[in-house]
Amino acid sequence: MGLFNVTHPASFLLTGIPGLESSHAWLAGPLCVMYAVALGGNTVILQAVRVEPSLHEPMYYFLSMLSFSDVAMSMATLPTVLRTFCLNARNIAFDACLIQMFLIHSFSMMESGILLAMSFDRYVAICDPLRYAAVLTNEVIAGIGIAVAARSFITLFPLLFLFKRLPICRSNVLSHSYCLHPDMMKLACADITINSIYGLFVLVSTFGMDVFLIFLSYVLILHSVMAIASREERLKVLNTCVSHILAVLVFYVPMIGVSTVHRFGKHAPRYVHVLMSNVYLFVPPVLNPLIYSAKTKEIRRAIVHMFRRMKT
Repeated sequence: MGLFNVTHPASFLLTGIPGLESSHAWLAGPLCVMYAVALGGNTVILQAVRVEPSLHEPMYYFLSMLSFSDVAMSMATLPTVLRTFCLNARNIAFDACLIQMFLIHSFSMMESGILLAMSFDRYVAICDPLRYAAVLTNEVIAGIGIAVAARSFITLFPLLFLFKRLPICRSNVLSHSYCLHPDMMKLACADITINSIYGLFVLVSTFGMDVFLIFLSYVLILHSVMAIASREERLKVLNTCVSHILAVLVFYVPMIGVSTVHRFGKHAPRYVHVLMSNVYLFVPPVLNPLIYSAKTKEIRRAIVHMFRRMKT
């Protein structure tokens, strides 16, 4: 028997929010608003960084990478979410589901890597400011971006083959309006130990390592800041980290929550799984541009300048 000569359904059936099927048409409106904010806000930041010379600095280049990953994440989920809630079109082809699963997890891992790169940027800017320009050159920043993208795609590519070798015969109904690897694994009628072990390995070696290094960078930053004599100067320096800290919390807290629910909350109500997954995927792309626009005056000033030029 060949590696992929196993039973696969022609398509999967996606699910909206269990128990609220009659309200899906009403929920489509808020979802459209969230997508509009996510796509519009992140596109504005990308354009502002591109056209404003004052934002041609490492911190803002990393921010543009974060905005790009948020746009990509939103685009990966948008087609199936809106089809499910607006049109009640729940079918998704087997291969299309695999591709969506791969893209969602890849862009999520990219965002984690970019948040780590942004913490490195804050560490160098605060702990070694005299070498900031020498360390974070354009070549280094482009290299970090390529490494983050390569890590995501190379690490997650085996998931396509690991899942495709599994026979699916229990059901073809997924628990969400998009495809996630833990959700798809539950439909297999074979041993999923390898998939589970590899998924845990990916989680610990990438997301887990990123969280640890981000935490370590802020320990070193705090150590350096506490050496500053003036309280006002300490607060001024720490204020440059607030936007990044909020972005880290917005991304990792829901991710840890959804991972915990999937692995240890098997008896939790279905709506808990759905709610946690939706928060994890939808909230960071919506809040990140709002956080950086609200907390970073350079971003606000650049956006205002950009729109003024568009009017003239």
